[in-house]
Amino acid sequence: MICHVNVEGREYSVELKRSEQNQNAWRCQVNGKEFEVDAIRVADDVLSIISGGKTYELKRDVSPSGNHLYFNGRAFGYEVRDPRALRGRRLTGKYAEGPKRITAPMPGKVVRVVAPPGTRVEAGQGVIVIEAMKMQNELKSPKKGTVQRIVASEGAAVNAGDTLAIIE
Repeated sequence: MICHVNVEGREYSVELKRSEQNQNAWRCQVNGKEFEVDAIRVADDVLSIISGGKTYELKRDVSPSGNHLYFNGRAFGYEVRDPRALRGRRLTGKYAEGPKRITAPMPGKVVRVVAPPGTRVEAGQGVIVIEAMKMQNELKSPKKGTVQRIVASEGAAVNAGDTLAIIE
């Protein structure tokens, strides 16, 4: 998974890959610098992280006043931008004519249909949620329109590239 994070005005490119040998181990690359971490979820929005022999606590707070990360008690404002979301935004406007498909970006399981067939949606509005590697991913409408069809039902296993919904 690759995403772009803005923390207190500084941009970071972050790539995370789970270790095949250890469920809690991750290979991380931040702006080209690579390191490994062990991360365990100890509560909702709280991770205990071990890296380089040191222990850290990371808390996430999402509220109307903004997004904040607390790293060992120190607060930082942040914003995460997912490259898939940027691709979706580029496909709006004149390129959004005709039906558009929402496809699974990775293998997973459909956990929720946010917008059932017949629902009017805006570009970037959530339509369906899939779970992959214990993380939920909300897939968004690539254009303003109506949900014509939901192809995958809740609980269904999906493969990367499978069509999940069609927006007319």
